Amino acid sequence: MMKHTIVLLLLAFTVSAYAQYPKVDIPGSEVRKITSKIVDQEYELQIMLPSGFKNSNKKYPVIYLMDSQWDFPLLKCLYGEHYFDGFVPELIVVGVTWGGVNPNPDSLRARDYTPTNEARLPQSGGADKFLSFMKNELFPFVETNYKADNNNRTLMGCSLGGLFTLYTLFTHTDMFTGYAAASPAVEWDKGVLYKYEKEFAEKRSTKPLRVYMTVGDVERGRSSFERFAAQMANRNYTSVALKSKVLENTGHSGTKSETFSRGMQYVFEKPNLNLDESVLNKYVGSYQSPTGNKIDIRNEEGKLALYFSPTNKYVLYSASETDFYATSEFLNLEFRNESGKPRGFQFNRYNNSLFMTKIN
Repeated sequence: MMKHTIVLLLLAFTVSAYAQYPKVDIPGSEVRKITSKIVDQEYELQIMLPSGFKNSNKKYPVIYLMDSQWDFPLLKCLYGEHYFDGFVPELIVVGVTWGGVNPNPDSLRARDYTPTNEARLPQSGGADKFLSFMKNELFPFVETNYKADNNNRTLMGCSLGGLFTLYTLFTHTDMFTGYAAASPAVEWDKGVLYKYEKEFAEKRSTKPLRVYMTVGDVERGRSSFERFAAQMANRNYTSVALKSKVLENTGHSGTKSETFSRGMQYVFEKPNLNLDESVLNKYVGSYQSPTGNKIDIRNEEGKLALYFSPTNKYVLYSASETDFYATSEFLNLEFRNESGKPRGFQFNRYNNSLFMTKIN
């Protein structure tokens, strides 16, 4: 009896000790609820906003992440890494998961992410209804309450979420401009995705799209994925930039991190133009900030180089004749011209922005 009493006291002490500490929170994020009349379902939205969001008037690209009950913290961390390194712009992440009382994600994702009904999962086949919810209820909610760019949406998902991502690409092409599919379930319902892909190819859509998809090299579905990816590659779509990859020493769940990571880089990849020397040379000179700090711009071997000091240099790449960027960190220049000559440039670095005036 004494032994049991001691054990219970120790257990009570342990629970009490843990209870006095707060939970880990995710900075820069918030939770919203939305109830769909179309699906008759409450959804929880896990939303990440960029650091400069509150004081900015611009509109931001949006990533819609499926299965955010599992993957929202992962994507937020990956975004922070690639934003800091300059590979992706400031953007909004909207993670979508299920609300209500004790939701069962395994059952609900089989309902919402699958395009057809399979007998083994009687609730399956609700993808079109879920897409109708996204288009008619979710997008208006996000774009009314947040500064979201309705022309720059990306969809990400894994497994059944990856199936849903490709199905959306093929059948609801107008909804997104970027797609990242990790280990998509391409064999769903005896390979019905092949039919949707064929119909998509025959439409010859002219909308520019970017698609990144992967499979793990130890997955049982690797050969199915490779056949499907080869079919997509052989289409030579006129407006789709497509990249697929087999990930080394990776299983089914492990594909998420690299797919979302490289997928973001691929979807938001900037152009790297080779500009004429006459265009580059007009930007060469010294520029000054409102506080008196100076920056020099030089033309070195066909690329602009930005100098904070003789030893602190950034090579700049051109997204257009007026927009330049670095790849080592978030650093963008937007030149402003008057009568064909540069007046200066808007200097954007992380969540800071200031105008640098050309002084010579």
